[in-house]
Amino acid sequence: MSVKLVRAPLFVAAAFAAVVATLSPPFAADKVGSVKLALEIDIDGAIGPATARYVKEALATADERRAEIVILRLNTPGGLVTSMREIIADVLASRVPVVGFVSPSGAHAASAGTYILYATHVAAMAPGTNLGAATPVEIGAPMPGLPGPPDKKDQSGSDKGVTPAPSQDAMTAKMTNDAVAFIRSLAELRGRNADWAEEAVREASSLSANAALKAGAIDLIAGDTTELLAKIDGRTVAVNGGAPEHLATRGLTIETLQPGWLIRLLSVITDPNVAVILMLVGVYGLIFEFTSPGAVAPGVVGTIALLLGLYALNLLPIDYAGLVLMLLGLTFLIVEAFNPTVVLGLGGLAAFLLGTAMLFKVEAPGFRLSPAVVGVAAMLVFALVALVGRALWRARRRQPRVGGEAMQGLPAKILDWRAGEGHVRANGERWQARGDETFTPGETVEVATVSGLTLMVRRRSDTATAEGEPP
Repeated sequence: MSVKLVRAPLFVAAAFAAVVATLSPPFAADKVGSVKLALEIDIDGAIGPATARYVKEALATADERRAEIVILRLNTPGGLVTSMREIIADVLASRVPVVGFVSPSGAHAASAGTYILYATHVAAMAPGTNLGAATPVEIGAPMPGLPGPPDKKDQSGSDKGVTPAPSQDAMTAKMTNDAVAFIRSLAELRGRNADWAEEAVREASSLSANAALKAGAIDLIAGDTTELLAKIDGRTVAVNGGAPEHLATRGLTIETLQPGWLIRLLSVITDPNVAVILMLVGVYGLIFEFTSPGAVAPGVVGTIALLLGLYALNLLPIDYAGLVLMLLGLTFLIVEAFNPTVVLGLGGLAAFLLGTAMLFKVEAPGFRLSPAVVGVAAMLVFALVALVGRALWRARRRQPRVGGEAMQGLPAKILDWRAGEGHVRANGERWQARGDETFTPGETVEVATVSGLTLMVRRRSDTATAEGEPP
């Protein structure tokens, strides 16, 4: 029975992995027909690993279905640099022309969205939209640690008494220069304004749709997708380094590709807050399973949650020193649950909090660890330490349940007695006994101490007499 209970979580996990492995791809590759398609991809929200996978699979589907163009609709505050670069690499390698479209009105393509828009073959915006603010922001840095403007001077032209702008550190300079070189290369590839692109990185500059068109940052303005298809009809673009192609987009059938449930799940678990919560659920599930063997469900849920949390953290830009500290803290807590010392619990709490604070190397829109989540996690960990400490304190104050000390105060019935010694029955067993008093057979006494296998007995007090006769 115990073997089955131990193997049950493994069987469930294996079945779960088999189901995921045999799932069909999120986009069905329909048979190619005579209908000419314009496939639309919606990036609405922060850009992360799920977004990169969504775009990659959507572009592959567009190639399989021989779509005329792919419309990449953008409305994003930015996101992770690693995911942004994956998307741009897929757009540059796409064999189907990709049209970037900041839409609907009120949308924006900030930060990583600006880079992606610059990478597309045709860049368009809807009225009332904006792009820019492409400065890379490092975690813990105030805003952008970039080359500041020239030192200010007072009205007399002297710089006396004016505090110079703080200089950037080496790491920020490297990040900024790398981002500038990247966006300038994209601008030169697509024939767009490279100077403003650099300004968007160095000074976090932003432009409205009309200003972007005048500056040469985009190619056109369109109110909706239908107008966009009409305006780009006949344009010439170079796809994947090949010969220039003429776009024939007027009257195309527009189809939006929705992400599958697997990508939706990935977008949820790659939220740093969800990843940390999954790890906590996993650890607490395993603790409960180990302390109550045979429950099965906590072990299964805990194992799956812990693996999902670790998988999500693997996709995010994390500091592995922080992750090691978190895991070390959780390990201390598990040990504390089995061998209460309080010291390990407090050490585990400190290591967990320090690891959480150090975990993420960057802060991007939509990928920030919420202080509320950290606080709740810390409270849960502290509650576990407090419960273990309370149980330890109560166990130390509780009277022994085994051994000679556990016999003290127990009632015993005199079986025979002569010259200060005899035999008694205590705890259902016959014992040799001694005492300084004279007792009669059938009398109930109590155990004072235990010396080897001999009980030292004495006459019972009034409160002890009320407890009843021994068995």
